[in-house]
Amino acid sequence: MSKNLVIVESPAKAKTIEGYLGEDFTVKSSFGHVRDLPKDNNAIDIANGFRPTYEISEDKKEVVAQLKKLAKEAELIWLATDDDREGEAISWHLKEALNLKDNVIRRIVFREITKNAILNAIKSPRTIDIDLVNAQQARRILDRIVGFELSPVLWKKIKMGLSAGRVQSVAVRLIVEREREIEGFASKSSYKISALFDLGKGKTLTAELPEKFNTEPEARSFLERCVEAAFSIKNLETKPAKKSPAAPFTTSTLQQEASRKLYFSVSQTMTIAQKLYEAGKISYMRTDSTILSEEAIQKAKAEIESAFGKEYVQVRQYKTKSESAQEAHEAIRPTDFSAQKVNGDRNEQRLYELIWKRAIASQMADARLERTTATIAIKPAAATNVESAQLNNAGELKEQLVATGEVIKFDGFLKVYIESSDNEEDDEDSKGMLPPLNIGQALNLNHMSATQRFSRPAPRYTEASLVKKLEEMGIGRPSTYAPTISTIIKRGYVVKEDREGKERPYRELILKQDKINETTLKEITGAEKAKLFPEDIAMIVNDFLVQHFPNVVDYSFTATVEKEFDEIAQGRKEWVNMLEGFYDGFHKRIENTQEIQRSSVGKSRELGTHPETGEKVSVRLGKFGPVAQIGEAEGDKKPLYASLKKGQMMERITLEDALELFKLPREAGSFEGKPMTVAVGRFGPYVKHDNKFYSLGKEDDPFVLTEARANEIIINKRKSDSEKFIKEFTENPDVKVLNGRFGPYISIGKQNIKIPKDKDPKNLTLEECLNLAKTTPEKKGKGKFPVKKKK
Repeated sequence: MSKNLVIVESPAKAKTIEGYLGEDFTVKSSFGHVRDLPKDNNAIDIANGFRPTYEISEDKKEVVAQLKKLAKEAELIWLATDDDREGEAISWHLKEALNLKDNVIRRIVFREITKNAILNAIKSPRTIDIDLVNAQQARRILDRIVGFELSPVLWKKIKMGLSAGRVQSVAVRLIVEREREIEGFASKSSYKISALFDLGKGKTLTAELPEKFNTEPEARSFLERCVEAAFSIKNLETKPAKKSPAAPFTTSTLQQEASRKLYFSVSQTMTIAQKLYEAGKISYMRTDSTILSEEAIQKAKAEIESAFGKEYVQVRQYKTKSESAQEAHEAIRPTDFSAQKVNGDRNEQRLYELIWKRAIASQMADARLERTTATIAIKPAAATNVESAQLNNAGELKEQLVATGEVIKFDGFLKVYIESSDNEEDDEDSKGMLPPLNIGQALNLNHMSATQRFSRPAPRYTEASLVKKLEEMGIGRPSTYAPTISTIIKRGYVVKEDREGKERPYRELILKQDKINETTLKEITGAEKAKLFPEDIAMIVNDFLVQHFPNVVDYSFTATVEKEFDEIAQGRKEWVNMLEGFYDGFHKRIENTQEIQRSSVGKSRELGTHPETGEKVSVRLGKFGPVAQIGEAEGDKKPLYASLKKGQMMERITLEDALELFKLPREAGSFEGKPMTVAVGRFGPYVKHDNKFYSLGKEDDPFVLTEARANEIIINKRKSDSEKFIKEFTENPDVKVLNGRFGPYISIGKQNIKIPKDKDPKNLTLEECLNLAKTTPEKKGKGKFPVKKKK
């Protein structure tokens, strides 16, 4: 048996490390945490200093037993878990669970899984940092207390199954407040002036008026002043400029950029990054530091010199913005700058390439640019009715058009990498070159337009922009962003989806050949892609927490708690004192909720009365989601209910909108002499005909579905069914010959049987089908381990 046992968290990490150490070392995985707080209310003894009770997880008992056996046979146990609070806590739990004595433990840390990093770590072991462990314990205990004490309050006052959390509830609040900000936003229109000039020989120049006009009459008046006007280059100004590269990736900037460039979700980014780290391809992926080690900088410099030349090198060290960042840690970077590819799937290669480019670019020279601004004077025709106050001393309009262009003189880091932005307007990295121009040059106007544009509210959050906001506010840490977002989506507070925009008319005035033409055009506005939308339950729970537990969802308070965790990690604060300071006020508020009447929580909203019956119309939170209701339960009389449409919110729906919902079920004509009924069921909208159900497509609105479209849905479904069924047997209805995704097959109950190539599916007999079923072994479930019998 090896003298040394190395324990890490994951099998992939173990496999990589084992290749770097000699035969005196055995490397095993703990598969993450081996102990945790039990799921009952007895996990934390609050009265006795918040003392936690830990237990070995059921699925880890065998792992712990194997590690105990190996630890007894080894002389030294090297705890090589991740270099952060969570990793430190895993090492401490391993020590406790395996009953290890201090004299046999060696704690080693590294920020990348390379041979040098591992061997250097072996040379400089340390003890377990109990301050880091306490910071992790404090976070875990505080979050457990909030969840276990606050969630039951939500069950009693709002709805069963709800949950609350210190960071998740703040994230939900951000999304709810942004939604209300968007809903309350009053869009204002303005008119943007742009002009296109013909310069001859196929060359053109585009210019804009820097100011916008608030009204159409103002925009029209400006165009009228430009009728038969003379246009010329008034001034040309050329200035040198530069662009500097962004810092290497932190966890949050990697999540943001992978979302923008690769369309990865936050959790997907972290899963792929974990694989790259464990394979020894990148440094540790949970970090808020932008620092690169001197060794990494020198390797990046060598790669840049080799690939691009010395003039492309510009060594930098970035200062981390986050106050809590651990400067001893590094930014996310490749472990080998000379490797531009990795052995992995397509997404691993794409993310690695992004990390490589960002890290390399950070040590490359600034891009040198030349920005040219051309100012265009407008001299009205003598016959134009222009007031003297609108002219300058030269007899030109005071308004001047401006054309801007950009020339890259030296590409520098742009040769490798261009950073993306959440703002589409900021993503125009180059404005293009201007054609050759001279001061005094006369310009020939092709056309000038005044286009109506509308102000837009702040955008809804994407996963990446929510991470950015949380980081800016000091809420959460690199390890918490992905699980926080996953939790609020999983709990049903937030939905991540695309939504179609709405058609909106806009006005455009065009001056061409000295005539002004006007037109009304249409554009799609408000289309959303992969945005986070709050559900009704998020609105209700958020309002309840803001009213009754303001500190839990207070932004500055939540950020302060994070700083206190940092102080515990640095040994500057006692974790028990920190928890006591939070708990006393929090628990008093929990006790005070006994006085809150369930009926006072805003779970329903009265909309008005039914115009025909005079009954009350309202919306409320039902068992399966928000519903509209007509009438009240009185004796045998029951109210009518209708589910809200997707995208309808309880706090925004009108009486008219609610009454529309009760138009279903409705008759949509007939087919083959039998009526068709359109309704919405548990699995969505459908057409019912002759006791058979036909699902509507995503593009179909059940409220306006026509008879012709309903007929089409039925015919299409019948056709697809007829194409699916190749053969059936009346003597045994369970046996069917079907057309599947991968070709014809036999279906008998839950068993699917492949048809041999020499058999014609149409000519199969019942006997042949049954014989093929007998000779085809049933498939075993994938990825399942046999269940061990208890002794």
